[in-house]
Amino acid sequence: MTRIKFALVFTLAAFFSSAGLMAQVIDGVAPRDGFYNRVWIEEKRPIQLPYVRQADILWEKRVWQVIDLREKINHPLYFPTTTIDDRQSLMQVLISSINEGSMRAYEDDEFTMPLTPEEIRSNFARQEVRRFTRPEPPYEEYDSLIVIPLSTEDVTKYRVKEDWFFDSKRSVLDVRIIGICPVRERIDPQTGESLGDQPLFWVYFPEARNVLVNSPVFNRWNDAQRMSFDDLFMRRMFNSYVYKESNVYDRQINEYIEYTLDQLLEAEKIKNDIRNFELDVWEY
Repeated sequence: MTRIKFALVFTLAAFFSSAGLMAQVIDGVAPRDGFYNRVWIEEKRPIQLPYVRQADILWEKRVWQVIDLREKINHPLYFPTTTIDDRQSLMQVLISSINEGSMRAYEDDEFTMPLTPEEIRSNFARQEVRRFTRPEPPYEEYDSLIVIPLSTEDVTKYRVKEDWFFDSKRSVLDVRIIGICPVRERIDPQTGESLGDQPLFWVYFPEARNVLVNSPVFNRWNDAQRMSFDDLFMRRMFNSYVYKESNVYDRQINEYIEYTLDQLLEAEKIKNDIRNFELDVWEY
């Protein structure tokens, strides 16, 4: 008798659970892509950085670097080009946040001239001359100027403004990212030739962290450990090269060194000088 009751209870439980599952499908609830809910990254807050006093700064150097998204290690900042689940590229996150008002854009790297979303769309709409053929005889060809809206896929580089400093209280060489600037290639609308890099706008990184910390990025080593763009920048999981350091002339490396190879060697020298400063502080 007990076995019959147990079988009856088990059958009823299976029936109601299947009915509930059918109700979910009927109600339009999409199947979950995975076997557990990944919600914790949306609840994260930026990690508080150590407080630094001016009196504790023994040495400081400001540098501007370039993150080239064509390098494999930097691909998580460029892909996906279209939204996959809740994951977007860094440029998509920046544009959507600026449009929503949760992040501000600036024209300069001193963050004194703010830009509105309308100004960004109008200032950086790209023009291109295309040739068309008329649909009626004599099928003449003609050129037309086409206005192409700003596309997130056009951004292939990021400029990063940061301060390296030696904290005498903690006895460490540390770095603070001050701002980030997306960069695209400037194209001549008449010839289609490249005219060099075109910086779009700057975002103040300490302010942007509140958004980037809730924006997931691909973790190439572990799918179970979700990572945000804030984690990527704080852990410095990217490759970059220096294109400018603070100097009396306020000039970039390419303004006083002509050849590309020599420019890269100068950029590496600046990096080594920063790293070696910490070693030179100590005496053994």
